[in-house]
Amino acid sequence: MSGNEFYELVHRLFNVTFFTINQTPVTFTSLVIFLAIFLSFIIFSKIFTRILRNRILSHVHIDEGTKYNLERITRYLIGITGAVVAFQFIGINLSGLAVIFGLLSVGVGFGLQNVTSNFVSGLILLFEKPIKVGDRISVGNTEGDVVAINMRSTTISTIDNIAIIVPNADFISQSVINWSYGDMKLRLNILVGVSYSSDLDVVLRCLKEVALENEDVLRSPEPVVNLVEFGNSSWNMALRCWIADPKKHPVISSDLNCAIVRKFRENNVEIPFPQRDLHIRSSISVPVKDVLND
Repeated sequence: MSGNEFYELVHRLFNVTFFTINQTPVTFTSLVIFLAIFLSFIIFSKIFTRILRNRILSHVHIDEGTKYNLERITRYLIGITGAVVAFQFIGINLSGLAVIFGLLSVGVGFGLQNVTSNFVSGLILLFEKPIKVGDRISVGNTEGDVVAINMRSTTISTIDNIAIIVPNADFISQSVINWSYGDMKLRLNILVGVSYSSDLDVVLRCLKEVALENEDVLRSPEPVVNLVEFGNSSWNMALRCWIADPKKHPVISSDLNCAIVRKFRENNVEIPFPQRDLHIRSSISVPVKDVLND
């Protein structure tokens, strides 16, 4: 095979028409050009977002969740721009594609409802920011930190360091507790029962001292001690205090509970056990002869 014949064969292979979109033939060459341009934009988006994170956002005083959202949105915009440029570069009119995609979406949409719902929900999470990376949240009985918000799902790292993948739609359709949303301060309610024989003023003083002696408890708002109710065997007290870091609430609650036990023992305040009264009725003996006579 001569060089000219080989060149013509390669030329024909690269110009074979696979299909036509809106009267524009799609050839092997056009597909290669499309993929090359699109992948170039994807690679550029990764490089640009890395520069954006390390050179610009690292010097701006905003929270980590907002930085993550800006990186994701920038990457999506660059990717969409790359797709538009790639289609235009190979001569495909996007208005024609819109009609085709619209027809395809009717049939494909039924099979991809969950994927579409999760993708749209992911965009809502990025723009509306009900949760963001770094937030401490609770979903059902699971508590953990948001570490990534992707196109389909959100990754949560639990307090046991277990990664849980949650579909984005669950955050939109279900109730989610966000411990870090808005004001970071969190109020703790520590409940404890004390014996009716205790000195109430001593109990109030002890609980107030426990809160003020803990370095993680805020002085403003000031801790408050309330007598909640009169229980069956105890006064039910509540120590209400505020902390600055909601992620530390399990540890701080435990520290306060331990401090209450020690403080009560130092001041002879009793934490009573639940009391139950047991009534025993004595049996009535019946003589055997009376039973035989009957």
